[in-house]
Amino acid sequence: MPPRKMSSRNAPPAAPPAEGIDRIGALPDEVIHHVLSFLEAQDAVRTCVLARRWRYLWRYATGIRIRSSHLREIREFIDNLLLLRGLTPLFKCEFLFDEYDDEDVPHLNHLIKHAILCKVQTLRIRNIGCEGSPFVSQNLTRLDLEDMVLEDNFLNFSSSCPALQNLSLTVCFIESPNISSDSLKYLSINECHFSFKYRTRICAPGLISLCLDDYWSKTPVLGGMPSLVDAIVRVTHDSADCCSYSLYGDCGFEDCNDCYGDIHDKNNCVLLEGLSEAKSLALVAETRTFIFTRDLKRCPTFSKLKTLLLNEYWFRGPGFNALICILKHTPVLEKLVLYLFLKGQKHGVEMKGRYISMQKSAEISEHLEIVEVKCKEVDRNVVKVLKFFGTFGIYFCF
Repeated sequence: MPPRKMSSRNAPPAAPPAEGIDRIGALPDEVIHHVLSFLEAQDAVRTCVLARRWRYLWRYATGIRIRSSHLREIREFIDNLLLLRGLTPLFKCEFLFDEYDDEDVPHLNHLIKHAILCKVQTLRIRNIGCEGSPFVSQNLTRLDLEDMVLEDNFLNFSSSCPALQNLSLTVCFIESPNISSDSLKYLSINECHFSFKYRTRICAPGLISLCLDDYWSKTPVLGGMPSLVDAIVRVTHDSADCCSYSLYGDCGFEDCNDCYGDIHDKNNCVLLEGLSEAKSLALVAETRTFIFTRDLKRCPTFSKLKTLLLNEYWFRGPGFNALICILKHTPVLEKLVLYLFLKGQKHGVEMKGRYISMQKSAEISEHLEIVEVKCKEVDRNVVKVLKFFGTFGIYFCF
């Protein structure tokens, strides 16, 4: 009689895998090259001692990550790294330094040019001094610059980087008259210093997404963006476009250089015209800034705008004139979100308002389905806002 088969329930546990098996080493070379790209360059090179097979794998890593407080600490390592790896193609590079000396600039430029020659697609750089504009590439699609000085035509990418789609500028000094790219789709500018002398013009007609947040000096001028989907713009006291005599701009003193010193502002929109094709907008400003208030005098029609976020700045003027103006120019608006609390605070109250009566006001979009109000508490100013919307047949519940 054949022995009875044991059920899986009664079967003995499987033997544990043998120790010492090199499971990573069993991966194909291409996979290991990708894995090595996530390591710091020094650590990637150190893998050459693991086994004979690993001796040269680091040379073909698809990315290079170099981070150091100062270039001089690893200058010799970098020179040898670039020499030994040759022009093996790269997907991503990160060159992040805390400081550098003037004598380091040629080495830094060589580092960037090496990445460009290796057809790098994503490049992230922090605190590197560049001579001229080293970014001339047919392959570069993403560029992240942090703590850099960007002068002259450094940011004109239309001809130098025709494939560039994503550009991020963080804590940079921008002394360039133009930021231009025909291919750019995503642009983020955070905590950057613009020129005090003129307004930098942003010309990116293919832009889909824009973030312009907490910049210093003069507000840049936005060119036409017919493909824009969403944008976030926040104007703070760090902007040079503030008036010491008025909360809303146009103080009435013609010799006020802050309000009337820029001829361009008298005849053209600075921000709103360029944002007029967006489907979703967040417009945030602090008191005494006047760019939005001034732009509203030539307010364009936001013919595609479905979602709009505003902060308390839009309720500070007499009669809520700024809010009324922009609502009149958003004919297809469906959702309005109001942040009535200061930055850094947490909202403790959230209310949603809807049309109660069937008769909708002709003053604001007939498509408006919901108005969200977020505030720290329901104080006197918030009550004024609720009453204002009540005049249009919109009432709120907690």
